[in-house]
Amino acid sequence: MLTKRIIPCLDVMDGRTVKGVNFVNLRDAGDAVELGNLYAEQGADELVFLDITATVEKRKTLVELVRRVAAEINIPFTVGGGIISIEDVSVCLNAGADKISINTAAIDSPDLVDRLALEFGSQCVVVAVDTKQYGEKDKVHIHGGRTPTEINTLEWVKEVENRGAGEILLTSMDHDGTKNGFANKLTSKVSSMLSIPVIASGGAGNMHHFVDAFDSGKADAALAASIFHFREIDIPDLKNYIASYGIPMRI
Repeated sequence: MLTKRIIPCLDVMDGRTVKGVNFVNLRDAGDAVELGNLYAEQGADELVFLDITATVEKRKTLVELVRRVAAEINIPFTVGGGIISIEDVSVCLNAGADKISINTAAIDSPDLVDRLALEFGSQCVVVAVDTKQYGEKDKVHIHGGRTPTEINTLEWVKEVENRGAGEILLTSMDHDGTKNGFANKLTSKVSSMLSIPVIASGGAGNMHHFVDAFDSGKADAALAASIFHFREIDIPDLKNYIASYGIPMRI
């Protein structure tokens, strides 16, 4: 059985790591390079770096910062924000990223997923899906969660899998930053209908929330930010706790 993964997320704005609630009210959470180094030393399985305003500000990812983070860590590293072309991906990979994450660009040009998978391999392509619930339906949001679309979340994740995405980063905007737990019902639906890994994101507040994400949510990995940035939970303690429930972890 494949081990489950714990992934800290660095949401970066103006070169600093930030964290908010429901994608707003951002506050400073520290230096991205220092945090990345800390998490690698603590045993994080991967690291995600999201330049959260690159798309809105219509600029490229902070490549020099990506390079500095990559130089300090020895774990797989995913970079997202402002990536809209094969050339952008090449720049990020050359700066030290192992995978890239696209969201708005995939909605704007769905065939970008096909082209990136063909050029770099599906294992390199993560499609980030920021989703919010409206009644009985879940809808995709773009531009860092600022812009709702009419695209059904379940239909979208299936489409991008068919186009060659290697992984889904599923973030519940309703749960993000609330510390009330992951959106396990939605995550389970997505995990059950796809054959590619699903990363649960949004809502981690305590160690048992991760257990629930893997058990109830059927997630392959769980991503969190503030509980790690503000040292509410240390990764070694978290991994030992999860493993005590019989869930396979790399410790």
